[in-house]
Amino acid sequence: MSGIVDLTLTYTNDVAGFSKEASKVLDVDGWNASTLTFYSHCGTHMDAPIHFNVSNQTIDEIPVSNFVGKAWVIDARHVGSKGLIKPEHIHQDIKDKFVAGDGLIFWTGWSKYVNTPKYRDELPRISEALALWCIDKKVKMIGVEPPSVADVNNLDEVTKIHQILLKGVVIIEGLTNIDALQTNCVELIALPLKIESGDGAPARVIAIEKYL
Repeated sequence: MSGIVDLTLTYTNDVAGFSKEASKVLDVDGWNASTLTFYSHCGTHMDAPIHFNVSNQTIDEIPVSNFVGKAWVIDARHVGSKGLIKPEHIHQDIKDKFVAGDGLIFWTGWSKYVNTPKYRDELPRISEALALWCIDKKVKMIGVEPPSVADVNNLDEVTKIHQILLKGVVIIEGLTNIDALQTNCVELIALPLKIESGDGAPARVIAIEKYL
């Protein structure tokens, strides 16, 4: 039987860029409702090519077929703080089985640092060589635990890596719970909010362990 694992961070008022306030309350208004405020790249979220002007494609224009597919889980926990994830971190057996259109999920254990300065300032990131490898191999989706695929404190780096990947790869950032997976190959489903002209959007991301 397939297992279904939620890879999405929970939005709380501790998450930078998000707030939730009561808009209606049952005792006064007859129902409970909230006003939610999101930064477009907070929590578990996805990027659109327009985020770095790679093209004019916005989050609502990306075909939904790009949000679903087989993905390989890469154990990169040893990369560590401020480390670069390189093509050689992908085991050869996965490279041998990989086909164009598959996705990659990089397991770094970084989600344990959510809501701390380290989460943003010391993140392990995707190297230029790996970004180019992903384009060359036609990777459909790439998922990472940190809030970005690159060093957000280095504008040149964060721009270069996003501009390479967004030429053909759907970027998912802010994943969690990867350690709950029991297999290194899953069906990945990542659905961003459909925001008109969106440069990115929060997303609900799940993995289905159909390849157990």
